[in-house]
Amino acid sequence: MNMVLPRIAARNLLRQKKRTILLAGAIAFGIMIVTLINGFAGSFIQNVSENFAYLMGGHVFVSGSEYTPSGKRISVIRDDSVIMKALEDSGQKWASIAKTSQATASLIFEGKSVSQNLTGIDITHSEMLKERLVLVKGSWEDASQPDAIIISQSVANKLNVLPGDKVVAQLQTVTGQNNVGEFRVAAISVDSSIIGSRMTYVQLEYLNSLIGLGKGEYMSLGIMLDRLDLSDGFATSLYTSMKGNGIQLFDRNAKQESTSTTPFQAMISEQNSETWSGTKYRVYTIDDVLSQARQIVVALDTASVAILIVLFAIVMIGISNTFRMSMYERIREIGTMRAVGVQRGEIRAMFLYEALFLALAGAIAGIVLALVVMGILGLFSFDPQSAIFLILKRGHLSFYLPPLRAIGNIAIIAVLTLVAVYAPANAAAKLAPAEALRTVK
Repeated sequence: MNMVLPRIAARNLLRQKKRTILLAGAIAFGIMIVTLINGFAGSFIQNVSENFAYLMGGHVFVSGSEYTPSGKRISVIRDDSVIMKALEDSGQKWASIAKTSQATASLIFEGKSVSQNLTGIDITHSEMLKERLVLVKGSWEDASQPDAIIISQSVANKLNVLPGDKVVAQLQTVTGQNNVGEFRVAAISVDSSIIGSRMTYVQLEYLNSLIGLGKGEYMSLGIMLDRLDLSDGFATSLYTSMKGNGIQLFDRNAKQESTSTTPFQAMISEQNSETWSGTKYRVYTIDDVLSQARQIVVALDTASVAILIVLFAIVMIGISNTFRMSMYERIREIGTMRAVGVQRGEIRAMFLYEALFLALAGAIAGIVLALVVMGILGLFSFDPQSAIFLILKRGHLSFYLPPLRAIGNIAIIAVLTLVAVYAPANAAAKLAPAEALRTVK
């Protein structure tokens, strides 16, 4: 009889097609919503990391720190030969390397002022920048000039500047002295995001002259890899290689004692309290910088679980009431089965099989619907000026649903459905055969 129960359960569901379709549809809708959230969260961190990697010039970074004679700490890499040797010794492969310096400056034009983060980079040879930065005015040829500056549309509008205009930059050197420089607007770029609107690019050599760094010096070395998922392993190998070459290094292990800071921020704060002589280097990845973005993913995943539970708490009430009604409609049938020797446990199992089949059918349908919706949404192209451009993949929404997450959602739905149906199933199992057969529909 146990082998026949699943077949009977499936037949019972098909007997009530409209009721089954409605219940499975409710389950499918809930699963579809949750799967869409999971899929978006799955691709969110990868898209943000990839886009940031191109804006910042790498997946893995090396920065140097040293103390001046006056005791001030500055960020600088003066001689990168030791880093390059460690890179070769690590045996790892990389796609490209970018040397950058950064400074915060006030850009001034005809009495208007805007605070910007200046990123000094070799614009002329930076293929990564040219690939991801969309110019709406000006040209890359003009951006190759020594005093060139590339600003975003929002900054250009605030300053009311056009390509060819000269802007004054007030900034500080690495030792804290005030300085002034003049840049010529070479190009205006699309605001790819809220963060992207604050990214302003200038030639590395000219920025270094303004902030007190010498020719060939810079603040950070960005290493672009073939794939984002290689960054952690690459950073570990590079760190080990540098340590083996006797280079002073900050510890890569972050200690986070406060929930108000990210692990990377906690690590930087802890390292700021250290003292040393000479140059000490830090190795980190784009994921370390964007650790707060991972907290967003955790929040999305938590929200999806909460939504799943709330939606199905409502759906399960309907399922429980429907199965209770089904029990009363089939009470004589249950009595007959009991009279011919079907045990109570088998009656209970039959109802639970029905619930399980219903849950699986609804969950699988919901995941299929979600995949279809993901495919349709992925066809739409978004304006590069959109504030959400940073979370897109080449201008399109993308989704990634981890298989284990999909299996987990199906398991949760199956368990919740079984719990919802257990009470009416148990009540059906406890019916006395004689009393059930006397019951008039």
